[in-house]
Amino acid sequence: MIQIRKFEVQDAGPILDLFYETVHTINARDYTREQLDAWAPLGDKSAKRLVWERSLASHITYIAEIAGTIAGFGDMTNEGYIDRLYVHHRYQRQGIATALLKTLEAEAIRLGAVKLFTEASITAKPFFERHGYSVVKEQTVIRSGVSLINYQMVKSIEK
Repeated sequence: MIQIRKFEVQDAGPILDLFYETVHTINARDYTREQLDAWAPLGDKSAKRLVWERSLASHITYIAEIAGTIAGFGDMTNEGYIDRLYVHHRYQRQGIATALLKTLEAEAIRLGAVKLFTEASITAKPFFERHGYSVVKEQTVIRSGVSLINYQMVKSIEK
């Protein structure tokens, strides 16, 4: 059973591990090894921990757990920007991303937001489309000198 809870500082390490493992496993079907290494360079994981800890703590961040194990996480700003939404590669297709997204959307509504927006990977784009998000535009971002395609997406929300 999926349990959704708020982020705690000690979650930063496991979340960072989940991010790197997921990008290098799940996103490998849509991006090259060079792109994955630029997006989530394995060598900088320890250096990023404090940055992520601060970012996740300053955002509205939720954790999904199954039997006490972190299976996914999602975060957004107070303005409704969904910054990250990742589910561990071992827990894909179990409704975890949907549960996290619904939690973030409910929080956005509570805060008075009228829309949510994100920058979705090629891999995540169909998920967001199934949940009512529309592509604003395809864009190319540069990470460590490497080009990656993603999509600016938006969803109007009802109060």
